[in-house]
This record gives sequence, C-alpha cells and structure tokens, in this order.
Amino acid sequence: MSHSGGPPFRADHVGSLLRPAELRNARTKADRGEITPAELRMAEDAAIRDAVALQERAGLHSITDGEFRRGHYLVDFMSALDGIVPTHTSYALSFRGDDGATGETRSMLSVNGKVRRSRPIMLDAFRFLKSATSCTPKVCIPSPTWVHMRGGSKTVSATAYPDVEEFWNDIVRAFHEEIKDLAAAGCSYLQLDEISFAFLCDQNIRDRISADGLDSDRLICEYARVVDRIAAGAPEGMTVTVHTCRGNFQSMWMAEGSYDRVAEAAFVQPSVDGYFLEYDTERAGGFEPLRHIPRNKRVVLGVVSSKKPELENKDDLKRRIDEAAKYFPLEQLCLSPQCGFASTHHGNRITEDVERRKLALIVEVAAEIWGSAA
Repeated sequence: MSHSGGPPFRADHVGSLLRPAELRNARTKADRGEITPAELRMAEDAAIRDAVALQERAGLHSITDGEFRRGHYLVDFMSALDGIVPTHTSYALSFRGDDGATGETRSMLSVNGKVRRSRPIMLDAFRFLKSATSCTPKVCIPSPTWVHMRGGSKTVSATAYPDVEEFWNDIVRAFHEEIKDLAAAGCSYLQLDEISFAFLCDQNIRDRISADGLDSDRLICEYARVVDRIAAGAPEGMTVTVHTCRGNFQSMWMAEGSYDRVAEAAFVQPSVDGYFLEYDTERAGGFEPLRHIPRNKRVVLGVVSSKKPELENKDDLKRRIDEAAKYFPLEQLCLSPQCGFASTHHGNRITEDVERRKLALIVEVAAEIWGSAA
C-alpha cells in the first residue's frame, strides 16, 4: 500500500517521454535493415541513460525508461503475448485535436488464439533501467481491457474463446507471470495504463460499444474486476497504480466525459494502491467523483498537460488541487501530467525543453504544497 515517501510520489509522471532525434533516426535505420538489433539496442541504452538523467535533474523520485524501447505503449506489449496480433485496421472513433485536427486510430489488436506468455516481455528493459538509476524505477504496462472493448467477439475470437471468462483467466495468468518476474528482479512500482475506464465516460464511445452488442455498464464492472485481479498478483512491497487515459496521440484525444459514470465501479479495487486521473481540461468534468475512492488510496491529479506547450501557472495548479481536496484528503493527493508525453513513438506536439520544464514545475509545486516531492 502506498504511504508517505513511497510511490505514487507527490510529484510523479505517467511514463512515456519524447523520443530524442538520435533514437528516432536509429529506429528508422533499424526498420530499413541499415543497423543491427544490437546497434539499435545500444542507441536505446544511450537515450534511456539521458532520459533517466533528465528525470533525476527535474527532482522526480519515480524514474521510467521513457518507453523508448516501444513504438506504441499498448501494441508492443500485448502483441508480445502468444495469441494476440496487430490488425492495422482503423476504428470507428477518431482522435481529435483542440485545433480541429483529426487522426484515425490504427494498428490495434485482435486475439486469434489462446493467450500465453511464452517469454518475459519487460524484464530486460526493467533490469537496464534499475541499473541506470538510484531512484525508484517504475514499469508501465498496458491494461488488456481495450483489446476486448474494441469489439467484443469481433476482436476476441469466439473460436479461440467461446467463453470470454476463459480469455480473462488466460490474460490474468500471463500478467501475473510477468509481474512475478519483474518483482524478482527488484521492481517495486508498477503502473497499469487503463483507457477503458475513461473511455466508458464518453457517450459517443458508449454508443459505439452498444453497436458492437456490448453493455457499457456491465463492461465497466467486468474491466474493473479484471484490472483488480491483475493487481492482486503483485507481491507484498510492490505498489500498483492505474492510470486512466482519454487518448493521447500527437497532442490529440479521443474521449471526454466526467468520471461520474464509472467511479463507483472503477475506483473501488482492493488490490490497487492509487489512481492517476486525467484532469487537464474541462473534458474530464469536476472532482466530485473522487468522493467514491477509498481514503486509503493515493490519487495522482493529472492537471498538467502533456499535450499543450504552454507552461501552467503555479497558482492555478494549487487552486485546482485545493478544489480536489474538497472531495479527497489533501494528504492522499499527488500531482502529475495527465498522460505521458509520447504514448507512441510520434510524441506529442511539444518540445523536449517544454517537457523538461513541465516535469520540473510538478516537482516545485508538489514541494510547495506538501513540503516534499517524494
């Protein structure tokens, strides 16, 4: 369970960071066959060391590898499991930008066979990260619910899984195997990136789900149960948090709506220690749903935008945290960006300098409110 001085920290972050030019170039060369996998790995190692230094200089206590070894936060991890493959098909819902820009969501996943974890997925990446920092290394892995939410039996083969409960059992087992290996390697801080909780707040998405023959209210209960079952596989001493997301692709978003619709089901999970909640725009609604969260959890308020280049005003951030404290104890609140800076290798439409300044801002504000960023 989270506690003072442990994760999630007063100043925390969601995980992904903008890929530096050297790493983007190396990945392009690797895709073309111009450099070897070992040479790409060396480029990733160098970029991750720099990313660790960036986070440590900002004063953060949780350190990630920026997800620099992944092209897509969800696809790379989930398709490493047997039985799950990328589909490269578009979805009926598209990304939207505040400037009117739009973008399709492609490269999603389908389940065409029994799900098994035949090899570790994040273990080597975690070991390298742990060797590169004296702070708390954090591993971010995707929640599996989006694979099902995109279409139910359309995306989870009824041939492979005539009973969807068997699918969830196999998924949970695979995640537990991964968590066990990470724990044995020294991982004490795990984050599940869960988008369905926030997406099921959006009426357009609920309508889309209904068209697929699924019941949104039943799904939120089912998905909350699955996520809690995954978190229950963490050993004593490992903190597990859940990050909710409304879509994060090149500064665009996909979902909107207050957490009111899901809070009672989504945020009462015995095995989850804390929640990273997106609250960077009015699309998230008010802080009232926080009253449903048990008081022994930590809530990390994502009130700093990873999408917009403008640096937030300290007093505005403090006012928002005061507002949230009307519904949830201030001593259990923390501060972070609403999402990562690069959920995919494309990254959001900001600069590395803005990213650095926003991380430093979070640390400064946390220290001013709570006396520490830890």
